[in-house]
Amino acid sequence: MTHQRPGPGLVRGLVDPDGEVALLLDVIHLTASGPQVEPLAAEVARLITDATATDVCFVHVLDDTENALTLAGATPPFDQQVGRVHLPLGHGVSGWVAKHRTPVVLPEGKASDPRYVPIPQLRGTDFISMASIPMEIDPGGLVGVLNVHTVQRREFLPRDVELLRVIGRLVAGALNQARLHRRLAARERMHEQFVEQVIATQEAERRRMAADIHDGISQRLISLSYHLDAASHAAGGGEPAEVSAQLVHARDLLGLALDEARSAIGGLRPPVLDDLGLAGGLASLARSTPQIETEVELADHRLPEHVEIALYRIAQECLQNIAKHARASSATLRFDVRDGAALLEVSDDGVGFDTATAPTGSDPDGRGYGLQSMVERAELVGGRLHVRSRPGAGTTVTVTVPRRP
Repeated sequence: MTHQRPGPGLVRGLVDPDGEVALLLDVIHLTASGPQVEPLAAEVARLITDATATDVCFVHVLDDTENALTLAGATPPFDQQVGRVHLPLGHGVSGWVAKHRTPVVLPEGKASDPRYVPIPQLRGTDFISMASIPMEIDPGGLVGVLNVHTVQRREFLPRDVELLRVIGRLVAGALNQARLHRRLAARERMHEQFVEQVIATQEAERRRMAADIHDGISQRLISLSYHLDAASHAAGGGEPAEVSAQLVHARDLLGLALDEARSAIGGLRPPVLDDLGLAGGLASLARSTPQIETEVELADHRLPEHVEIALYRIAQECLQNIAKHARASSATLRFDVRDGAALLEVSDDGVGFDTATAPTGSDPDGRGYGLQSMVERAELVGGRLHVRSRPGAGTTVTVTVPRRP
C-alpha cells in the first residue's frame, strides 16, 4: 500500500477513507502478532508512516514504574534509540499528553511551546509539525503515547487526530497485554532464581551442620568411647586413680558434646521460641549479645511459626552484623503488630554505609552486612525488608510481614 506524500503547503487528511479502513485492518491484524512490546511498537510505527503522509513515528510506552515513558518503537533511523529514551510523566510534550490524557497538535513553532523539551537523540528540530496522542485502554488506563512528525508543515485535521486515537486504542490493548506478559515472565524468572537461592542456602546449611556434627559431636563421642574403654581396663587392673581420671575426662567430653548438640539444634530451630514466644525470644537474643547495649521495645504478639522463625533469624543476623561491623555503641530492637502487619526494626548508631553504592551493605573488602540472606528470609514469608543507612549515621533494618488470618 503506497500513498503520495503531499507537496509543500498542501493540506489534507492523513489517509483517504479507503486507506483508513485498510490501515485499521492492518493494525488489528498486527495486534495479534505476539506478546512482545518492542516488535509490536516497531511495526505500529512502520505501518503508520507507510500508510500516512508522515515522516517518522515514535511509540512511547509507560514503563513498569508507571512514572515515565520509554521509547519502545520508532521508524529508522530512530529505532536505534529504542529503550534509551525515557520521559518522566509531565516532561515534554509526550509527558504532558501522558499526564493529561489529551492530544496535542503542533503544526509549527514547537520550540516556542512551553511544553516542548528537545530530545537530541530524536532530532526534534528536524521536523516542523507533530501530533501526540495518548494510547489508552478502557476504563481510562494509560498505556503510552503515539507521536507522528513531518518535515514539512502539516495541519492535522480533527479527523486525523481521531484516526490516530483509534489506532492508539487498538494498539494499547495489545501493548498492555505484552507488558503484562513481560512482567509475568520476569516474575517467573525471579521466582525460579529465588527458589534456586533457597535450595542452595538450604544445602549450604545442611553441609555446615553435617560438618559441625562430624567435626564436633562425633569426635567428642569417639573420644568419650576411648576414655570409657580406658576406664574399664583400669578398673579391671585395679587402678582406681586411673579409673577416676578417665571418668573425669569422659564427663567433660560429654558436657562438650551436649553443648554442641544444643548449638546444632538451635541452628535448626531456636528452642527459645517454644519456651518464651517471639517477644521473649527477641529479648533473650538481645541479652545474649553482650558486645553491644541493646534497648528493646517488644509487643507480646504471636505469629505463625514460620514467620516467628524468620523474624528471629533476621534479628539475630542484624545484631551479629552490628557487633561485627557497625562499630556502634548502642542498638534498638523493636517488634510490634499494627495495621495488619508484623513489624520488626533493628537500628544502631554505628558507622553506617552508602545504600546507593552498596545496597546490600557489603563493602569492597567483602566484610559487609550480608543483608541478602535476610532479604530472602523476609520474602520467603511474604514480607519486605528495607534498609536505611548513610555513612556516619547508623543503620536501620525494617521488616514488614502482612499478617494473614
